[in-house]
Amino acid sequence: MICLPGVKSAVDRLAPGSRWVRADHGALHDGHLSLVRRSREENDRTLVSIFVNPTQFDEAADLAAYPRPLERDKEMLRAEGVDDLLVPDARQLYPDGYRYRVTETDRSLTLEGACRPGHFDGVLTVVLKLLQLAAAERAYFGEKDWQQLSLIRGLVEAFFLSTVVVACSTVREADGLALSSRNARLAPPDRRKAAAFHRLLSSSSSVDAARRALRSAGFDVDYVEDRDQRRLGAVRLGGVRLIDNVLMRSDQ
Repeated sequence: MICLPGVKSAVDRLAPGSRWVRADHGALHDGHLSLVRRSREENDRTLVSIFVNPTQFDEAADLAAYPRPLERDKEMLRAEGVDDLLVPDARQLYPDGYRYRVTETDRSLTLEGACRPGHFDGVLTVVLKLLQLAAAERAYFGEKDWQQLSLIRGLVEAFFLSTVVVACSTVREADGLALSSRNARLAPPDRRKAAAFHRLLSSSSSVDAARRALRSAGFDVDYVEDRDQRRLGAVRLGGVRLIDNVLMRSDQ
């Protein structure tokens, strides 16, 4: 595996047709690795990017607390047979100081966008930059961040990008909790309680019933909404924010 420390090294090495897996901020888990494995199965080369993107964090404390085990992540990716790892820093990706950015003016303002103002500007801007750098033929994203996935699909269409966005199923713990780097920040009692999030989101007959059930189970609820045949939710436990979504049943 070749580690590309910055933008120039990526431009010099990467040829059009790279297959790109965005491993988000790092602190990798099996959810990230499932994207890598999917790419490796379907392509001859796989590039992964790791970048703790400051422009998509709406809380400075959340950015400061985010784990950055880069050497561990490198070893995990090397074991998976990744060809290239792009690890840029903020000065390289934002030489303009983030004066230029991508803004979506409708669907990005609801749900996560309403709870985290400016979050999707940061996401869409960095994804566009990384897609350009990677010259990616395919890009792999998880379905756990359903709203993000939908907006990235819209970005690719709106800017006439040739990249194919490949959606990959959410990977879960045995008790149903969606894998997330934030799960490690849950205190043991909250981690046990967190397993109810997916179950209640899935089993409740309506969004109102899901909100009531989650609050009764000890969650602080940011939102539960039905969109595009999906039920999406965001909750907090002990100051840790969790998101998830499920495909709706016909009786919901």
